[in-house]
Amino acid sequence: MRLKNLVYCLPLAVCTILPFAHAQPGPYAVIDRWTIGGEGGWDYLTMDSVAHLLYVTHGTRVEVIDTKTGKSVGAITGLKGTHGVALDSDGKYGYISEGAGNNVVVFDRKSFAKVESIPAGTNPDGIIFEPVTKTVWAFNGKSSDATVIDTAAMKVIGTVKLSGKPEFPQVDGKGTVFVNIESKNSIVRLDAKSLKVAAEWPLTGCESPSGLTMDTVGRRLFSVCDEKVMSVTDADSGKILKLVPVGDGPDAARYDAVNHLAFSSNGEGTLTVVDTSTSDYKVIQTLPTQKSARTMAMDTSTDTIYLAAAVMGPKPAATAENPRPRATVTPGSFTILVVGRK
Repeated sequence: MRLKNLVYCLPLAVCTILPFAHAQPGPYAVIDRWTIGGEGGWDYLTMDSVAHLLYVTHGTRVEVIDTKTGKSVGAITGLKGTHGVALDSDGKYGYISEGAGNNVVVFDRKSFAKVESIPAGTNPDGIIFEPVTKTVWAFNGKSSDATVIDTAAMKVIGTVKLSGKPEFPQVDGKGTVFVNIESKNSIVRLDAKSLKVAAEWPLTGCESPSGLTMDTVGRRLFSVCDEKVMSVTDADSGKILKLVPVGDGPDAARYDAVNHLAFSSNGEGTLTVVDTSTSDYKVIQTLPTQKSARTMAMDTSTDTIYLAAAVMGPKPAATAENPRPRATVTPGSFTILVVGRK
């Protein structure tokens, strides 16, 4: 096996990332690294550009980081495994998908205090706020459905059955919710007002779609998939417009409407930057990051991307209960990588 990058780790988990041999030059670079530390794995990151706060799900807690300083300003703790954070449009509440607790935990965005725990389906994972109906949609990985919460009443108003295991959702700001169905290699369009599935489209050539982002003006969806692919889909017809090569192990996608760029964060340790301004969908940069940096958030107001990563140890042996175990995280090594323009 040829190694494209190497990670050298010194005591206290200080690492130097050596560049990929075939990395493409481009406009972005890793400009900073913030050591968060602690233990356990992580999942999605959510950016509040107005408040300059980054929410990072991290094991049994959600870290809250001031992006002006890179320092922690608080945390929501005492949770049973976290996946994602959704933010309302009023700047008042946040909503955490508490996977192991089968709940959506509501917190105050000023004090970071927990204010409510709302039962969801089994293992809520991807979560998003829909602004037209002012609802939160929690997508439940093990029960293959979506729990819909009225944010005014803080109660469940419906459950929408899905065809398979959902992954990351997106909204178009007009009352439609989209979500990747990982186990069916498809994407579902949901009507937020009727709480019904409006359409389901196959993502041919896209195995196990996970991360999803949207160009709401151009009406395009970008799904990142196994087999090193980003699928570009017409959000109205479901037609696949392009399959774009990305790095290995992608798990998150983001879209920059100002610069017309789509991003894929890849667990192999790269960030793929795609020019979406033409039908060619040319990859303009493959940026070396850090192995395991598979999830990200973007602050479009500053053209900054935040990636979560850690030094990974060995994988435990597979068991019947856990046939695909993840590698262990080296304690104290959890880090946020800051990517910006050179």
